[in-house]
Amino acid sequence: MRALRTRLTELVGVRYPIVQTGMGWVSGPELTAATANAGALGILASGTISRAEMVEGIRAVRERTGAPFGVNLVGTAPDVEERARALVEHGVAVASFAMAPKRHVFGLLKDAGVVVVPSVGARRHAEKVAAWGADAVLVQGGEGGGHTGRVPTSLLLPQVVDAVDIPVIAAGGFFDGRGLVAALAYGADAVAMGTRFLLTSDSTVPPRVKQAYLDAGMDGTVVTDRIDGVPQRVLRTPMVERLIAGGRPGPRAVVRSVRSAVQLKRAVGASWPEVVRQGLALRRRRDLGWAGVLMAANTPMMIRTGMVEGRVEVGSLASGQVTGLIDELPSCAELVERIVAEAGATLARLGATGATP
Repeated sequence: MRALRTRLTELVGVRYPIVQTGMGWVSGPELTAATANAGALGILASGTISRAEMVEGIRAVRERTGAPFGVNLVGTAPDVEERARALVEHGVAVASFAMAPKRHVFGLLKDAGVVVVPSVGARRHAEKVAAWGADAVLVQGGEGGGHTGRVPTSLLLPQVVDAVDIPVIAAGGFFDGRGLVAALAYGADAVAMGTRFLLTSDSTVPPRVKQAYLDAGMDGTVVTDRIDGVPQRVLRTPMVERLIAGGRPGPRAVVRSVRSAVQLKRAVGASWPEVVRQGLALRRRRDLGWAGVLMAANTPMMIRTGMVEGRVEVGSLASGQVTGLIDELPSCAELVERIVAEAGATLARLGATGATP
């Protein structure tokens, strides 16, 4: 296959302008390496594991591929600086962020030659991180899975492209070569996909969970704030439907949230003072009340219940709206090859359409 060159591929050294997002409990070493070997940019998720486990994950990816890859960090994590230093120490090519960290963390990574790519959901946030020195920015429209905004990608993307002069990665609603060409036409330098890479044979998500995604139609997702107080797009699982029908969270939800906070603290190896500091950061950045901060602890553990344990009925399954268009599980290599081939055919067709006699 012929490489598709953009500012993003040149920046990070991959063959194709395709990014696999760092999905908690999903983007482990296997999926990350398979994506990298296919010529795209794989991102190892680290927000739901300890720093030591993150380092082991980096080593596991290195054992499987010699291609560049990235690691996703949570900007509000109490040990984000130590994690950033670990990325530098282990020669990771890209650091992506679910929420931007303090500015000096950007500098620490950039000074070491690590490409910094924060995720944003609004033009003003893109302008802010660009001013801080971000090397590229990932912008997700409302079609995307997990925490998301209301503006669709087709409107948000051109806003951001016009506002910043760094490479822009488009996320939300992408799954094929036609979408890649559309994003490039808007001025993006790559597309990022989560749900599409989750639904591959290289993904370690349990088969029962994958089937739930494959069975979902175009109305199979919903955006709700009942899970953690912040709007996020998820599959319409029985648990989610009950939360929506039940109205605002009551005392049981608070108890569940406290338990989830304890579980997450153990998973990431944080101390209670660190957990409190992260809660304060969440409260500031997301404009949450204390009840919302408590509820925010639900998300990682509810996702773990679904994604890792395969308990679809009681878990939360973050999903892009695009799941309604996916009906099979190719390997990452097959998926990337198909997208690139379709993008080439689409560009050729458009060229023929625009040709003059």
